[in-house]
Amino acid sequence: MSRAGATRLGQTGTPGADAPATGRPGAPAGGAGGRRSGRRLTASGFLWILPALLLCVGLIYYCIGYTAYISTLNWDGISPGPEHVGTRNYDRIFHDPVFWGAIRHTVLFFAVTFVVQTAIGMLFAVLLHSKIKFAVVYKVIVFIPVVLAPAITAPVFRRMFAPDGQFNWVLGHIGLSSLEQPWIGQTSTALWVVMAITVWQWTGLTFVLYFAAMSQIDPSVLEAARMDGAGNLRTITSIIWPSVRGTTLALAILSAIGVMKTFDVPWLVTSAGPNYATEFLGTYIYRITIPQAHVGYGAALSVILLVVALVMAVVLQLRGREKSGVR
Repeated sequence: MSRAGATRLGQTGTPGADAPATGRPGAPAGGAGGRRSGRRLTASGFLWILPALLLCVGLIYYCIGYTAYISTLNWDGISPGPEHVGTRNYDRIFHDPVFWGAIRHTVLFFAVTFVVQTAIGMLFAVLLHSKIKFAVVYKVIVFIPVVLAPAITAPVFRRMFAPDGQFNWVLGHIGLSSLEQPWIGQTSTALWVVMAITVWQWTGLTFVLYFAAMSQIDPSVLEAARMDGAGNLRTITSIIWPSVRGTTLALAILSAIGVMKTFDVPWLVTSAGPNYATEFLGTYIYRITIPQAHVGYGAALSVILLVVALVMAVVLQLRGREKSGVR
């Protein structure tokens, strides 16, 4: 066969015969086809989740919108023909001393519990990250309070911190009877008891998150620091703490949102008392809305709670980005 005939045969042959020689004709078509297929799959998947997405978003935003509407009413939640009062409920909030007391309790509660939980959780994570005996048992013991419902533990703590409870009994038997007092029955100590219970309950979650974050640190980095003569404190401050900064930010956001929703522990242990000493926005909203039946005012408090929670989350997120150098 002549060279010209071979050339003509190659030009009129099957398309697949020429593709391996250059590798170019098939590549663009395949890439474009893959992108089109990916778009079809993405669109198809979105259509599958669209009903559930619309349901969830609709319920959430409908509830928010309806709560905002109720906040403009003077209504007990039952009587027909509620009275429209405009922004009167919001004006009342900003002149309500109980509301501002709840805000102060919330800020103090967040500051104390977050710092203490972070410190203890980090300490447990560092200790149990090292090779010690019975580490698994210790991990379970630290995490158990997280899975216990406050409805179960609250009666125990009410009895423990009663004037004739176990805590005062221990103080009396170790020679500190002068410190015995009604811990949850007086305004000066009730809030601190609630904070101590919360720290006990949630330190286990902080420990687990820090332990997981520390597991991602390259062991060779820690070993190199030890070989360079870095002590435990220097290793924690210079290597471990910067490596878990993202976890700390996430914990700060979760703690801020959780504190804004605090209800179960103060209500079950102290009934948000005495004399509003452990009143939080969550307990105050419940007290106003259900027992007192001021639904419009309770809805206005709920809107304020939502706004404050969003502002706190955004501020913490921005502060975390500034510290990490992300814009």
